[in-house]
Amino acid sequence: MNESMTEKNLFSETQKFRQWWLWLIFVGIEGLMGFSIITQIIYGKSFSDSKWENLLIGFFVVLAVCILFFILRLETRISDNGIYVRFFPVQLKFRHYKWEDIDQIYLREYSPIVEYGGWGIRYSLFGKGKAFNVSGKMGLQLGFKNGRKVLIGTDKPEDMAQNLTAMGR
Repeated sequence: MNESMTEKNLFSETQKFRQWWLWLIFVGIEGLMGFSIITQIIYGKSFSDSKWENLLIGFFVVLAVCILFFILRLETRISDNGIYVRFFPVQLKFRHYKWEDIDQIYLREYSPIVEYGGWGIRYSLFGKGKAFNVSGKMGLQLGFKNGRKVLIGTDKPEDMAQNLTAMGR
């Protein structure tokens, strides 16, 4: 996002995966795998055909996924030069959407599962374009002059709307 050192951020938001149910699933899986590993090693009893070594590998794979979800974040910046978005660490550089390429811009309510199949960097099968989302059901819809569409999820729709209005967008 180093397009210009004089560029002014008018809106900035960082979202993370902090849904309680997601972490409950991760903790539950890790807990069951850990319990199964300890039971096999200490008591020699197995709850499945898997050896404890295989369970240990699975435990660390799930742990790595947990760490990835903890690190993942959606960053949105709105400036006088356009809109910047990145899904770190999947995208290391910000994706820049220039104002002159945007034909329509508005906030809207959406259904992450129905319209995009979930959260993350998603592509709609129903012509709604690409979505960057982490939580919630509000997003900034961008329509481009070339027909592309991008939705950027936000947990701060009122702040975003105020800043866009102040910019004349």
